Amino acid sequence: MSEKRRKDAYKEAGVDIDAAGRAVGAFKDKVARTFTPGVLSQVGNFGGMYSLSGRKFKEPVLVSSTDGVGTKLLVARLARRHNTVGECLVNHCVNDIMVQGAEPLFFMDYIAVGKLVPEHIAEVMEGFIAGCLNNGIALLGGETAEMPDLYGAEDYDLAGFIVGVAERDELLTGERVKEGHLLIGLPSTGLHTNGYSLARKVIFGDKKHKVNDILPGGAKGETFGEALLAVHKSYKKPLEALFRRKLADAAAHITGGGLTDNLPRVFPDSLDAEIDRASWSVPPIFRYLVEAGELDESEACRVFNMGIGMVVIIPENKKEEALALLGSLGEGAIVIGRMVRGAGRVIYR
Repeated sequence: MSEKRRKDAYKEAGVDIDAAGRAVGAFKDKVARTFTPGVLSQVGNFGGMYSLSGRKFKEPVLVSSTDGVGTKLLVARLARRHNTVGECLVNHCVNDIMVQGAEPLFFMDYIAVGKLVPEHIAEVMEGFIAGCLNNGIALLGGETAEMPDLYGAEDYDLAGFIVGVAERDELLTGERVKEGHLLIGLPSTGLHTNGYSLARKVIFGDKKHKVNDILPGGAKGETFGEALLAVHKSYKKPLEALFRRKLADAAAHITGGGLTDNLPRVFPDSLDAEIDRASWSVPPIFRYLVEAGELDESEACRVFNMGIGMVVIIPENKKEEALALLGSLGEGAIVIGRMVRGAGRVIYR
């Protein structure tokens, strides 16, 4: 048997352990800045540990969710801008559990790459850290995997995992929603993290635009890339404020499926959500996609959020208090419809 042994076989196979170590080391201290009092583990432990000790619950319920940002990542790659998608993912996950009445506690990430480039990982991590700091939650752990035979050299994918807690009798299940309740819409910042396969086809495929081309009708100088990479908004502050005053009986995060498919998830099937399409101004990016893509309005309302990223369902007698509270927080809240008798559908007027 030969005495000679290969020392860089794994690197030759496409996986650079040293690059992974450099990437982790670069943001270790920044991750620790997100740690909240419940965190018991350290950066680099095999598992993240979080204590609920000191929290006063009669019957605590853990609420969890997982998601990704889809082909928004391909827009980030085209624009060579990777520092927003991580924050999008944190905010998406926060919104998903808050609509059930949960207080977000911690977030965990998974990054899969074809070739690990520490600078790109650092940009993605900047977004994760910013999202966790802005939402007041801990980045409790994560994993970065380099898989050259599964992904192309420039390909990467993200997944996020979140856990929150709620008092059982304060969970929002939709059962309190009644006929006559109002639907209050909170504006989105853009596509958020859904509908990008269609948006990319229309903008970069059918119309042959580049990421730095100007969006018709957009803010002065706004490019397609800027509009598409706008950070998915966190609704944590307005939802917390509404929950604190017990103003909301249900809430829906408007993600894949749009208003059409997401609203019925949070109200009884004996009711319909009647939406007034004229109650809000549809942002330029959606108007462009509908017109340039020659999209049917009903399909557009299932693929995109059309400018409404969160809907809160409240009793009519709490309208003024809720709108005043949201206005004080700088939210451009709009009454977009009401609950009527029906069969669990969304009806547009």
